[in-house]
Amino acid sequence: MILDTLDNLEKYVSLNPLFPQTIEYLKNTDLNALEEGQVKVLGDDIIVNVSQTLPKVKEDAKLETHRKYVDIQIPLSGYEIMGYTSANDLPMAEYDAEKDVTFYEGLAENYFIVKPGMFTIFFPQDGHAPAITNTGVKKIIVKILA
Repeated sequence: MILDTLDNLEKYVSLNPLFPQTIEYLKNTDLNALEEGQVKVLGDDIIVNVSQTLPKVKEDAKLETHRKYVDIQIPLSGYEIMGYTSANDLPMAEYDAEKDVTFYEGLAENYFIVKPGMFTIFFPQDGHAPAITNTGVKKIIVKILA
């Protein structure tokens, strides 16, 4: 898992062969102007999801992991709290291959705040509980083939 500011996003370009194209898209797009929905930047290899979340408390934020995709998550309006637990510390749970997600019961081990101007990167080994917020948040979730 990585937590940093968007100013430093280019420093992570070498972590995945698709990161250069992803970072180029993020740098050259007015993310705040994007409407809710999905943009396929490079077929199913790079997908940008724009969503508006509802208010959510920690107890309602399920931990999740993905096998096929890396997530880059960027809050645009307001802050959100995210939970993190290493996938190695999570119990066995059923994987939904169609949606590329495994959900887990219980709370995360750690929580942190992500504000506009920041991002997180979650790899397949990173259990995460996103979108914990009192007011809801507009955010970008980029799905990048792992």
